[in-house]
Amino acid sequence: MGNIMPIPIGVEFYKDMISEGYYYVDKTLLIYDILTKKSKVTLFARPRRFGKTLAQSMLQAYFEKEMLPDGTVIDNSSYFQGKRIMEMGEEYTKHMGQYPVIFMSLKSAKQPRYDMAYKSLVDEIIHEYNRHRYILKGDSITEEYKEKYISILKNKADSIVFAKSVAFLSECLEQYHKQKVIILIDEYDVPLENAYFEGFYDQMVSFIRSLFESALKTNKSLGFTVITGCLRISRESIFTGLNNLKVVSVLDNSYAEYFGFTQEETDKMLSFYGIDNRSEEIKRWYNGYLFGSVEVYNPWSVINYIYDLIYQNTNYPKPYWSNTSSNSIIHELIEKADDITKRELEELVSGGTIEKPVYEDITYGDVYKSQDNLWNFLFFTGYLKKTGERWDEQLQGIYLYLAIPNKEISYIYRNTIMEWSTLRIQSQDLSGLTLSLENGDCVTASDIITEQLLDTISFYDYKEDYYHGFLAGLLKNNTKYYVTSNRESGLGRYDLVLKTHRIRTGKAIILELKVTDNINNMENTCIKALEQIEKLHYDSSIIKEGYTDIIKYGVCFYKKECLVMIK
Repeated sequence: MGNIMPIPIGVEFYKDMISEGYYYVDKTLLIYDILTKKSKVTLFARPRRFGKTLAQSMLQAYFEKEMLPDGTVIDNSSYFQGKRIMEMGEEYTKHMGQYPVIFMSLKSAKQPRYDMAYKSLVDEIIHEYNRHRYILKGDSITEEYKEKYISILKNKADSIVFAKSVAFLSECLEQYHKQKVIILIDEYDVPLENAYFEGFYDQMVSFIRSLFESALKTNKSLGFTVITGCLRISRESIFTGLNNLKVVSVLDNSYAEYFGFTQEETDKMLSFYGIDNRSEEIKRWYNGYLFGSVEVYNPWSVINYIYDLIYQNTNYPKPYWSNTSSNSIIHELIEKADDITKRELEELVSGGTIEKPVYEDITYGDVYKSQDNLWNFLFFTGYLKKTGERWDEQLQGIYLYLAIPNKEISYIYRNTIMEWSTLRIQSQDLSGLTLSLENGDCVTASDIITEQLLDTISFYDYKEDYYHGFLAGLLKNNTKYYVTSNRESGLGRYDLVLKTHRIRTGKAIILELKVTDNINNMENTCIKALEQIEKLHYDSSIIKEGYTDIIKYGVCFYKKECLVMIK
């Protein structure tokens, strides 16, 4: 490929992005909007892998008066030369390099036990204390403050001190710089989500609440704060009494273009790498997220696919985003799905929409208490998009029309549903189905197959290949027969055949499948299937093998109804 601008896969820090010459989609006007709107505490809730950490590190590089341990000031202005923020004039550029900044990422607190998660948060705090240890030189802070600072730096403080340590660091930095402090907190909800799944949620909420209250609510040294995470968490859980908090969710128009790639940005990147011919394909797979009224692409998936295309690793789209987490929330939704939820999932994966009330203030403890909460979680974390909304006057609430954003997310749903269906079938005793088929009991066989169809989640528009795979799945785990499908026999290919391992005293069962679009035609369709078995001599190869006891069935499907008829 020659010398081309490298693609920033996994590059999360702005200064690395610029200094190493990676392709950068310029989002520096986020700085302009933050300075213009002047919110004291702003929480950006966006799906994972949508550039939140990169945005935070960009804010740090721009605002921070960065200093080495000996007090030498680092000039970061070169990282912004030619960027859009520099066009906004002196009113905005004068803020560059003027503030002490505390930057914390809480993602390291994803640990199996509370003591390990707490230690990870303490390590992150100590890292910031170490980064700002230049303030210990001279007499800008008192000896008493220095002693406390060093006790935190050396991890000699108790949990109460650490819970207030960010506020204390802010006070020390303001005394040294004579300037209010900017606090940047990335991945704020990772410790909470992890703690919920690992069983120490209340302990983690208690510590995070204390940390945030002292740093963001009663902190006189605070200039402003930017927090990023995937989910908006209710004020009652960790933001108690924080009246200066502005939450920017995927429903809001403000800041909408700063996370994810817009159409213009994506087109420009494709043109730069000479792959404009892939634009429609990339749009189908990775576009479709709606933040406010701005439609954006998943940046993680776009850059990964572009990388694989230009280095000829693939010629086809891949579900890159699905490989970055366990997608456990979809598993949870499917496993707990009642009949209504199953039908809603079928509607979604077939390209339709569902309507749900929106709840922005939920806790991780609430997410799994109701199906509506699960749907909300899926929406706010990027697994669904808004296609419309309405105000319900009677219930005094907003209802959203929701759909799957693109083919990549559709793949995640379909793959998860298939895994669930396979495990569900494997866990059941379906010996009654094979028994009914070998005994010629068409009524029981029809009932068992219909019951299984009603209990599953389908997404193939009820085509014959869907039913073929479904029925084969029901039959394959029996211990008496082995299943073959689509084998040549006679003048064609039969659909399914069950054969005992013993031939001379054994049995073979032929099943020919048909689909009808009219429930009243099911019996006639079964008869046609039976006629096809005879006309095309599907039993000829089975007879040649030596089987003499052969049973023939016509099987007709209409949506989730099944009718079985015997020859």
